[in-house]
Amino acid sequence: MTATILDGKAMAEEIRAEVARRVSEFVSSKGVTPCLAAVLVGDNPASEVYVRNKRLACEKAGIHSQLHRLSAESTTEDLLALVDRLNKDPQVHGILVQLPLPKGMDETRVLHAVNPVKDVDAFHPDNVGRIVQGRPRFLPCTPHGVHQLLMRKNIPIAGSHVVVLGRSDIVGKPMAIMLMQRGPGGDATVTVCHSRTRDLPAITRQADILIVAIGKAKFLTADMVKPGATVIDVGINRTESGLVGDVDYDAVREVAGHITPVPGGVGPLTIAMLLHNTLAAASLQTA
Repeated sequence: MTATILDGKAMAEEIRAEVARRVSEFVSSKGVTPCLAAVLVGDNPASEVYVRNKRLACEKAGIHSQLHRLSAESTTEDLLALVDRLNKDPQVHGILVQLPLPKGMDETRVLHAVNPVKDVDAFHPDNVGRIVQGRPRFLPCTPHGVHQLLMRKNIPIAGSHVVVLGRSDIVGKPMAIMLMQRGPGGDATVTVCHSRTRDLPAITRQADILIVAIGKAKFLTADMVKPGATVIDVGINRTESGLVGDVDYDAVREVAGHITPVPGGVGPLTIAMLLHNTLAAASLQTA
C-alpha cells in the first residue's frame, strides 16, 4: 500500500484565495486594509526566507505588510520599544516577531509584550489560555494549518487516537489541546510523546493519526507506524541532500494511509493561517 499524499500547497492556495476574497469584502465594507507588521532581528538566512514568503503572501491576499529590522546587536529593550510602538499604532493589526531571536534576547518577555489582540501567532499567555478553555481568539498558525488539513481532507478525528511527537509551545502542546476539545475537529484521544517517553515505537504504532514535530531529520521510521495511519510531518530540516522532514518519507509512505510531503505539506498552510489570523485581528480591532 502506498499512502495518499496530502497536498498542503494546493490546500494553502485554496485557503489563501478564500482569505483574499474576505479581505476584499472587508476593505470594501470597512474602508480599512488589514496590516501585518513583521519584526526581524539579526540576519538569520532561514528567517529572511520565511519573512519574505510571508510578505509576498500578504500582498497576494490584499493585506498590507510592514517589515521592521533590528540588528543582531540590538538589546531586548530595543525590541520591546519597537513592539510597544507597533502595539500603539492603529494602522497595524497584527504583529509577528520572527523566531528564533539572537542569543541573549529574552524571547519570553518579547512575546508577552505583544498586544494579545495583535498577537497573530497566538503565543501570548492570554491567547494560550483561551485555546485551553476552548474559546480561542486566534489559533497558532502551524497547528491550525494541520487542523484544517485533517478536516478538509475528511480524516476522521473524533474517537481517533492521535499521537503528537513533540511538546513545544509552538506546535505540540497547542496541537494536542485543539484535537482534544469537544466538537467538530476535536474529540480525539491524544497522547503527547517527547524525549523522555519510554518505548516510543510501541506508542506510535497505536496511532490513527501521527503528528511529528520533533526536530530530527527522518526520525519517524516505517516500523513506528501502524498500517493505514495518517502521518503529518511538521518538521523542516536542512541537510546536504536538501530539505527533509521529521519522517522517513519514502519508507513510511509504503505503510501509511495518508502522508504529508516536505516541502509542500504543512509549511504553506502555516502562512495561509497567518493571513487568516491577520484578517481576524483587523476585524476584531475595527469592531
